[in-house]
Amino acid sequence: MIGLLAWAAAAAQPSIAPKPLFRDPIYDGAADPSTVHDPKTGEWVMFYTNRRASLPPAADPKDVSWFHATHIGIARSKDGAHWRYGDIANIPKSCTGETLWAPDVEQFDGQWHMWITVVPGVFRDWNAPRFLVHLTSRDLKSWRCGERLELGSDRIIDASVAALPSGGYRLFFNDERMNKAIRTADSADLVHWTVKDRLTETPGEGPKAFRWKSKWWLISDAWKGLLVMRSDDGEHWTRQDRYLLADAGEAETDRAKGQHPDVIVAGERAYLIYFVHQTGEPRAATDPAWGRRTVIQMTELHEQDGVVTVDRNAPTEVVLK
Repeated sequence: MIGLLAWAAAAAQPSIAPKPLFRDPIYDGAADPSTVHDPKTGEWVMFYTNRRASLPPAADPKDVSWFHATHIGIARSKDGAHWRYGDIANIPKSCTGETLWAPDVEQFDGQWHMWITVVPGVFRDWNAPRFLVHLTSRDLKSWRCGERLELGSDRIIDASVAALPSGGYRLFFNDERMNKAIRTADSADLVHWTVKDRLTETPGEGPKAFRWKSKWWLISDAWKGLLVMRSDDGEHWTRQDRYLLADAGEAETDRAKGQHPDVIVAGERAYLIYFVHQTGEPRAATDPAWGRRTVIQMTELHEQDGVVTVDRNAPTEVVLK
């Protein structure tokens, strides 16, 4: 009996997220996470950009072709803290392209949706067109083609879609033609979108919109940490002065700024998932290409008086039930 009680007590203890939370075993370039819970399997599923970071560097240091020809990787977890590699997503090429970035996966009315950034080819610079494509799935395994989103620009990336309390849906995205601004578009059916507002004047990317503690929150990658904005109604936004994850962490693999956020809301708690370049690791001092590698990390969000903070150096207890 004592042994059973001890086992039950140990099983009830929250899991501590390791550092890194996840590292891609194929190209060591996991980035841009989007994390959901699959009720059919009981597991957490993370979709991410599978950057080809471990490829030998090109002769031209400005060659960014390793950012291209990327698949969407999958990781799986039973508790949200311990992750294993789960292959690449089965995404049809007929409606997408050779380069896939930054998935956003959401479930609405029992159906899974993915909005994905598509680059139609492999390029050595950043001058190619980019656009968003909508996919659907019943099981998070096989994805069906939807539509290409028409948002008035040929350089659109990084979707985040949320359901509106009053009905309909809102898309948050990055318009690279508008100084990398975060913008919005609304839809009644997840197919037809009307572009609405510009939310940022400073450049950034990777927006993540979510509801938490009766407020709207928007966290995005400002390239100098993560920009936080909050709203009571989803229309009028207040920008937080302090960036999250602007300073390097202390733990191995976490010693650079945090980038491209995802958020899991679990009741009153919320967890920030982000990626980190390995530029702060000792090996990068002798092997500059090592800094191209990226890993996924996790920390808990804390809110007080409308201000969000994190402590990336503190142990993160993961309680997602």
